[in-house]
Amino acid sequence: MSDYKFFAQVNKAFDIAAKYSEYDQGLLDQIKICNNIYHVTFPLERDDGSIEVIHGWRVEHSHHKLPTKGGIRFSTTVNEDETMALAALMTYKCAVVDVPFGGAKGGIKIDKSRFSDSEIERITRRYAYELIKKDFLGPGSDVPAPDYGTGAREMGWILDTYRQLKSDINAEACVTGKPIPQGGVRGRTEATGRGVYFGVREACKNKEDMEDLGLELGLEGKTFVIQGLGNVGYHTAQNLIKGGAIMVGVAEIEGSIYDSEGIDLERLMEYRQDTGSILGFGDTKELESNTAVLEAECDILIPAALENQINEENAANVKAKIIGEAANGPTTAKAHDILKEKGALIIPDNYLNAGGVTVSYFEWLKNLSHVRFGRMEKRFEESSYRKILNVIENISDRKFSEAEMGVLAQGADERDLVDSGLEETMINSYNELNELRKTHDIDLRTAAFLSAINKVGIMYNQMGIFP
Repeated sequence: MSDYKFFAQVNKAFDIAAKYSEYDQGLLDQIKICNNIYHVTFPLERDDGSIEVIHGWRVEHSHHKLPTKGGIRFSTTVNEDETMALAALMTYKCAVVDVPFGGAKGGIKIDKSRFSDSEIERITRRYAYELIKKDFLGPGSDVPAPDYGTGAREMGWILDTYRQLKSDINAEACVTGKPIPQGGVRGRTEATGRGVYFGVREACKNKEDMEDLGLELGLEGKTFVIQGLGNVGYHTAQNLIKGGAIMVGVAEIEGSIYDSEGIDLERLMEYRQDTGSILGFGDTKELESNTAVLEAECDILIPAALENQINEENAANVKAKIIGEAANGPTTAKAHDILKEKGALIIPDNYLNAGGVTVSYFEWLKNLSHVRFGRMEKRFEESSYRKILNVIENISDRKFSEAEMGVLAQGADERDLVDSGLEETMINSYNELNELRKTHDIDLRTAAFLSAINKVGIMYNQMGIFP
């Protein structure tokens, strides 16, 4: 599909939703357009002394709120169109879950396996320097985060580069997804997968929707297939299993496997660590390709890899009744229409994988406030809970052991508060989208775009035009 244009796919979905909004075409065009596009090139001196030219991008899609926010990916697929599309999705995603950022995205076009760690560090730092020069990096302007091919290590390098060049008391807030000692927040690593779980769980709680799909209420006993066991996929699968779902299929780069009786996630991860592959694990059946499992029997399909994985070539064969888009743009517009015609419930990416940016928002707030969540209130809460439990002991025959006291009187620490905020965000946002969906008789993707259009549009209307 060489003619596939990701940004055009995003705008097509936007245009469908825009028909249900009350804004005129001029304002809709302003919402859609990317405000700033920066293509940077710079030389890298390799460890062997040779020179290689590196290409990178940073796109700020919308300045209706600042800072803009979005990840940085290191991949050979990075290009301007992809970066624009992902930046736009970040705008809409932030609006859907009421996170006060504009959307942005960045990337460097490299195959990480070709470079040493020291070369990756030099690439990351030079890219950060180029962004700083143009004010595409800063706590109040543009705040990156990890994405495909990057992680806490790279974010730490970006922070250090910014701090070396800027005298800014809020320097830690220039990037999120950092290591904890550098101002990261507990719960960020698993946030996107945890958010996917909360979203899917909430969908499965809706009695009317489950009856329409011919499924039982709740997550318990539902089977799922997951594509991609990276950070997002692993934590999604882990949480779904804890919630009572059964993993029956897995797809990875090397192939796909299926077992209707269920697949043990932790044992599979250990097996892949030892062998470098998921193929041959236990009693699983190896399928003919690494995408074949997308068409396998299951209740829930979770694409947690890259975009364009469910397309017009395989959508008609997808058997799952719920598609939870943990990845960015995993379903093409044509595939979406095919799945919708089949009666599937598609939980869209611009809502479902918003857990990462939600917790990034919490990290940004932590960095600006310069205090760890829970530091001031944790002990006070514990003391208050102990007083309540002591009163219960005094007016009843119930006596609590010290171990019970420790559990019942525990105050919320940073991870507890972050997880609570994430759960609140995902539940409220899903119910808001489902209400929009039923009010306008549209699908959830269109509802998510409509929600974003309404929230961004009102900002542009109130802001007016400068000058």
